[in-house]
Amino acid sequence: MKILFLGGGNMANALIGGMVKQGFAAADIHVIDPGADARARLAASYGVHCHATAGDAPDAPDVLVLAVKPQQMREAVAPLVGRLGQAIVVSIAAGLDMSALSRWLGGHRQIVRSMPNTPALIGAGITGLCALPDVDSAGKALAERVLRAVGSTVWIDDEAQMDAVTAISGSGPAYVFLFIEALQQAAAELGFTPAQGRQLAIETVQGAAALAAASDEPASLLRERVTSKGGTTEAALKVMLERGVKDGIVAGCLAAETRGRELGKLLGGDA
Repeated sequence: MKILFLGGGNMANALIGGMVKQGFAAADIHVIDPGADARARLAASYGVHCHATAGDAPDAPDVLVLAVKPQQMREAVAPLVGRLGQAIVVSIAAGLDMSALSRWLGGHRQIVRSMPNTPALIGAGITGLCALPDVDSAGKALAERVLRAVGSTVWIDDEAQMDAVTAISGSGPAYVFLFIEALQQAAAELGFTPAQGRQLAIETVQGAAALAAASDEPASLLRERVTSKGGTTEAALKVMLERGVKDGIVAGCLAAETRGRELGKLLGGDA
């Protein structure tokens, strides 16, 4: 199997590292990146083949992973047009729809769009995937095998929902980090040291997430079980409700989805 990465940044690094750990042969992986430092790091870390330009890379890979910034995608893929054969193209670029990618790739239709998130950097990601109808079950399985190297996957039938995936799980880690930041600030105001506040905040979030993952019950019921009438948790949640914390999170996700659609139109246009 021959796998080609266009771009060798953080997410590509995470994917390559995860793939090698899961048994992909390093000798089968090629990376195109103009940065000498990025190429040297990838070659030293994983033993993969690195190329400065697309012209140096092999033709007709089994999988092409598009891992460059959306704003750079059109120019970056141009040298690959006509050289892909039947490659399954997996894009991890936020906002770019598959019709734009197909157009820029000279009409290539074996395309899977994906949205991993930053916990993929430690193998704990969640990735939403969507494929063009031309991609068969074997192609989908191959794309999923690549993305599962950094976490779990969810298939989305309607590409229009990929902006919603971005809003929930793609941007979601930032929302969680904001919550951790708030807990640490509260801990500091209550007299804890930064180290104590960090440990209390992070391990509380980790433990609560693990408990939710281990339970089939809805998060609302788990919350109610921690909330004794007239107790401390009820006092905290009452203030948060008054301040619009939950509504603000929901509204923020909706705003992220709207912005994703706007960016997709801007990035994927012919202008």
